[in-house]
Amino acid sequence: MREQVKVIKLSGNLTATTSQEFRQNITDILERGAKIVLIDFQDVTFMDSSGLGALVLAFKTLRAADTQLVLCSINEQVRILFELTNMDKVFEIFPSQEEFNQVLVSKI
Repeated sequence: MREQVKVIKLSGNLTATTSQEFRQNITDILERGAKIVLIDFQDVTFMDSSGLGALVLAFKTLRAADTQLVLCSINEQVRILFELTNMDKVFEIFPSQEEFNQVLVSKI
């Protein structure tokens, strides 16, 4: 199970400038056949609507391929953006990568 989990560690800003690279990462991961994609936001300092749009697109793309997208370690600014847009109801969000791993291990 663990080998079917791919982790993307984002850093800096997730904006229109960086979302293209993010979308390419998602495409690459899909081609490698992951069942779960964990996006680690620990080093993300800012995300705007373009970044959020890229996340939603990734969510839809992965779901169509029967792959789950989960997030972890979001900061206050990102959490507020998610709450304002109700995206916190759409995405499964873990406080940290360690907590995600504990839940994953309990499912095996």
